[in-house]
Amino acid sequence: MSINFGRETCCNLNIAETREWLVTNGIGGYASGTVAGLLTRRYHGLLVAALKPPLERTLLLTKLDETAFYDGRSYPLYANRWTSGSVDAEGLNHIERFQLEGTIPLWIFACADALLEKRVWMQPGANTTYIRYTLRRGTKPLLLTLKALVNYRDYHGSTQAGDWRMTINSVENKVCVTAFAEAVPLYLLSSSGIISPVHDWYRGFDLAVERYRGLTDREDHLHAATFEVTLHEGESLTLVATTERNPDLNGEAALEVRRTYEQKLMEIWKNSRPKETPDWVNHLVLAADQFVVNRSLPKEPDGKTIIAGYHWFSDWGRDTMISLPGLTLSTGRPEIARSILRIFAKYIDQGMLPNRFPDAGEVPEYNTVDATLWYFEAIRLYYEATGDEDLIRELFPVLAEVINYHCHGTRYNIHLDQADGLLYAGVAGVQLTWMDAKVGDWVVTPRIGKPIEVNALWYNALRTMVKFARQIGKPHQEYEAIANLTESHFERFWNGAVGYCYDVLDTPHGDDPSLRPNQIFAVSLPESPLMPEQEKAVVEVCQRVLLTSHGLRSLTPDDTQYQGHYGGDQLQRDGAYHQGTTWGWLLGPFALAHLRVFQDPAKTRSFLQPMANHLYAAGVGSLSEIFDGDAPMTPRGCIAQAWTVAEVLRAYLATDH
Repeated sequence: MSINFGRETCCNLNIAETREWLVTNGIGGYASGTVAGLLTRRYHGLLVAALKPPLERTLLLTKLDETAFYDGRSYPLYANRWTSGSVDAEGLNHIERFQLEGTIPLWIFACADALLEKRVWMQPGANTTYIRYTLRRGTKPLLLTLKALVNYRDYHGSTQAGDWRMTINSVENKVCVTAFAEAVPLYLLSSSGIISPVHDWYRGFDLAVERYRGLTDREDHLHAATFEVTLHEGESLTLVATTERNPDLNGEAALEVRRTYEQKLMEIWKNSRPKETPDWVNHLVLAADQFVVNRSLPKEPDGKTIIAGYHWFSDWGRDTMISLPGLTLSTGRPEIARSILRIFAKYIDQGMLPNRFPDAGEVPEYNTVDATLWYFEAIRLYYEATGDEDLIRELFPVLAEVINYHCHGTRYNIHLDQADGLLYAGVAGVQLTWMDAKVGDWVVTPRIGKPIEVNALWYNALRTMVKFARQIGKPHQEYEAIANLTESHFERFWNGAVGYCYDVLDTPHGDDPSLRPNQIFAVSLPESPLMPEQEKAVVEVCQRVLLTSHGLRSLTPDDTQYQGHYGGDQLQRDGAYHQGTTWGWLLGPFALAHLRVFQDPAKTRSFLQPMANHLYAAGVGSLSEIFDGDAPMTPRGCIAQAWTVAEVLRAYLATDH
């Protein structure tokens, strides 16, 4: 699939600065920016390196400001917005076309009769970005100058330079930038031309999206070097930004490595599919791969994990387990699923899977009630796809320990209520479910008690344990007895007065009747404890009230707490995060539930179709984390979210048998 924009998009600043591209390296690093070339986020950069893969992501090369000189005229090819209010946007006038070749962004700049191509990609497995320029057409030579703007900071941060001086050394075709004595050096190399070291701070870049998010919207970047080359028709310049001393400068060969990597992904995908799928679904396979990264352990040097979202998430236990089936099993790569399932088993503690691995590599955090239960579902789907009984035997003791801890109690008052077989969770001040927004001491949606999706997952985990135990010859009666108890009391969730389910039972304030999407999991998961007529009612109310083009709202618009717009400072954003904001990943469970109830694949597939158009917006070629609950459902949050891509892909395949 090739995504193309012409001048109608590329030359319109208001549109081009909202279309973002992303390339990744498989170890947690990435490069990202806007079609316009304008910085709008602190997270934009041509090399954001994972210095301790997959974490410690650090901005090294921010951008290149290019100018072409052709036939006596100069053509700025870049764009910048400044805190003074001025905008240098002439470069947009020369973008004739933007294209995504797989995941590789390509710009075509028109300068009189000359056409200059620019591509950006990363080397798989290395903190190395390639930027390649090729003069595809031109009756005269074209002089190209590139100003390299660098930085050295955590990717969440911002830089006000003051009198900071970096060390810049130049040798032949290489510039080495060392931010300070202990810093990892950044190497900038070119395949030809002249390199001139510089040390000039460009101060006052204006970051519009950060301002919208209520964060620091000003930043400084260092002009560290200028590259200059004269190109004749058919000639190329490759610039390499890397943390490695001696990278391959052969741009053509490096580009072929990247293309071959993506071609192999598509071959694996197509070999795993019995029939053809639309181009937009095929592209999700490439998008899916961007989240799969290395996480090595002493006994698992080739281990894998999943980045929850770009630009700012690390690997989260909940997101990983929800995303894993769609990102790996649906794309024909079960061996990656196996690696991730085994690695996360090593981090289970007191019957709990980590919620997240902090960026700085501290001790994992365990404040989640559902991540561990999603682990059961991921294993079940893996076994269903592979029949790998060896892994079930290996992990069964871990799963049994998890059930035991939940039955007898673990962190945060997570325990089985022996009276009704339902799982209770929660203590004041801690957010445990996927609706986990917290600002200071304020937990926006505490959901203390017995959340419906947690208990739907609990019930499915118990049924899964029964199947696994029987498969490998272990006692299953205890799991079956608890599952039967849970099933017999799940009817407590049914709110007959309104015709759908309570969101949480036994909260400190009674049963919570809020109309939220969490009940959809009681239908979408393989084992439903609801009656068929209740399943139908749940799907219909979600469809009528919560469904949008890109997912389900997190709260009904009829609720007094509903917020249909996501934006502002952290207090405002987190206050709206699960109070009406639409979540893209919920489109998958909704589609699976709809298919289960109505058995109409074509109609179910129609709910997914708007995501084909969304590939051309926000994070071009990927799917966003969240959207406003109110029309026009503007995309917000991460431009590329693992569980959105995964669940849409998985749901589509379920309708395509």
